Amino acid sequence: MTQDKTDRTTPAHVAFIMDGNGRWAQARGLPRAAGHQKGAEAVHAVLRHAQKIGVRYVTLYAFSSGNWNRPPEEVDNLMGLFRQYLKSDVKELIKKKVRVRFLGDKERFDPDIRDKMKEIERDTAAFEDFHVAIAMNYGAREDIVAAVKRIAMDIFDKQYLVSAIDEQRISDSLSTSGFPDPDLIIRTSGEQRLSNFLLWEAAYAEFYFTPVFWPDFNEHDLDAAVEAYARRDRRFGKVARG
Repeated sequence: MTQDKTDRTTPAHVAFIMDGNGRWAQARGLPRAAGHQKGAEAVHAVLRHAQKIGVRYVTLYAFSSGNWNRPPEEVDNLMGLFRQYLKSDVKELIKKKVRVRFLGDKERFDPDIRDKMKEIERDTAAFEDFHVAIAMNYGAREDIVAAVKRIAMDIFDKQYLVSAIDEQRISDSLSTSGFPDPDLIIRTSGEQRLSNFLLWEAAYAEFYFTPVFWPDFNEHDLDAAVEAYARRDRRFGKVARG
């Protein structure tokens, strides 16, 4: 990702750590699967509103590389929900000419899921007005390791010298290449950590933490986050304005 240092009252790129689905369900005496279903529904409203207020890039932390350690039944449910999302819900994004891309290691998914992700990326590749990245089986440390390996292979193949390695080359070697760095990272459910999400790209991001569980996060909550962002003084290492 490259850094956009233009002053903005509305962030160009908002990334979401969509946390709290399970706790939302448990608080209502429902199975965790119900929380994940409700969380998937919340995505639509948030994306619509983000586009409406001028956000151009959205990244959704949907399934981390560590989530495979959850109970098998829950993982199976999440995979089923993801299949449903790919087959039906994403059609709405395509209809609205939203460019969709998937971050993370796709090889662990079943072939039908991998094929559908490739198909969606291909079918939306020409859209430029609104971009959505869905992080599935994604971990920032793993992504950085993969980038280092790619760079090492390029050097081994004599495509460039070690002296040519700089921040931009590393950014271009990550799976997030082509997206600007996130201006604002929002985490729901009250937790205040990145959880292996966009570690390199978040160097100058603003953070917004809310106790609202993701299934309840709505347009008003996004507005509150953006309003808080607009009050921040983003200096990128410079001296604060007097």
